[in-house]
Amino acid sequence: MNWLIHDYRESDLAAVVHLIDTTAELGQESVFSLAECIGALTSRQPAVVAVHQGVPIGAALACVAGERAWVMRIAISSAWRGRGLASALLVELERRLVAARVGRIAYVLPEEELLGEGLLNAGYTRQPAVAYFEKVEPLHGPAASLLEDLGGRFLPSDLWAKVAGMEAEKDLIERRVVLPLAQPERAARHGVRPPRAIALFGPPGTGKTTFARGIAAKLGWPFVELLPSRLADEGNLAAALRSAFARIAELERVLVFIDEVEEIAPVRTEPAQPGGMHGVTNELLKLIPGFRERDERLLVCATNSVRSLDPAFLRPGRFDYLIPIGTPDTAARSAIWSRYTGGRPDVEVSVLVAASELFTPADIEHAARIAAQAAFERDLETLGASSSATGEARALGASTEDYLAAIAQCRPTVTPAMIEEFGADIKAHARF
Repeated sequence: MNWLIHDYRESDLAAVVHLIDTTAELGQESVFSLAECIGALTSRQPAVVAVHQGVPIGAALACVAGERAWVMRIAISSAWRGRGLASALLVELERRLVAARVGRIAYVLPEEELLGEGLLNAGYTRQPAVAYFEKVEPLHGPAASLLEDLGGRFLPSDLWAKVAGMEAEKDLIERRVVLPLAQPERAARHGVRPPRAIALFGPPGTGKTTFARGIAAKLGWPFVELLPSRLADEGNLAAALRSAFARIAELERVLVFIDEVEEIAPVRTEPAQPGGMHGVTNELLKLIPGFRERDERLLVCATNSVRSLDPAFLRPGRFDYLIPIGTPDTAARSAIWSRYTGGRPDVEVSVLVAASELFTPADIEHAARIAAQAAFERDLETLGASSSATGEARALGASTEDYLAAIAQCRPTVTPAMIEEFGADIKAHARF
């Protein structure tokens, strides 16, 4: 690094304006005009300047509007392009924006794509469309405290990519749920309304919670899980639900996850039983429409028994999709086993796949852990033995036989009867 980056100073104005003006034709365009950039600089909007031997060689500037900031321009002298200066300037600018309590940082670049006829009909003048880049920063201040009180958190951004196997379910959820929420403007052009609530159903251990967490991670939204048992501890479950949803409404964007939702939305019986779940189900049915009115929020409910849920709870007006999550097929089990065996060539994954039919992802993880523990203990027992002393190479890690032995020890979570019931539930309830 042969430069120094500092906050913009008034004495930098002429040099920065020269950079912006002379680099506009070098692939450093912006939807913001030079006059707008000068206005931002003179009004002391956040900006940084890179200097080499006292000479400005790059600049990055933004304008802040509430909790959102727009990166207006990154201008770099032609001699310094391709050396990482753009990234360095952006990082320094982002630091200042985060310190200013900015929640979203957006960058708009021109792109060769035309706007729709609808805008022309509405009186707009056609301009080049834009490639819209946005970075969501962690919450600050009261919103951060509220998220913490709710037990919510931001999940690692690579969590979705780490979902192994289950490619059919993953592809379906990405197309139906993730992409419309991540690109609402593009979805709207095609008349697609992003989902506001979905339900995942299937046998236990099939990864419904993993998918919910993965969706939140992919979107970059905070993940809040409402646990029926914890809400019940507050005494009045209906009131606790109402209070939780009221606090959630204060967050700008959120994915709310309710596992084992059949505990709070079971089929209602008539007449209602005193102290029963009738009132709780009614309360949840009232809360969902209000939740759906806001953008950038998604309710994900999971259940092992979709047939136990009240029919009114599953209507299209409340849930956009009812997505089945079953046991992994052959290809999915192969992907999951490959992940846990590290792709080692000495492990016969195909044999493990054949031996683990009906195993859920959780079952496979458990079997892999047993096999790894067996290999670890065997290694400890042979430590210092003659094979080690003579320098013989000993294979480390579980073998195919270790994994098969572990599979034999495990009792699959899902039974053939459950699979038959799941198939009937797909025909009766699935909607995607």
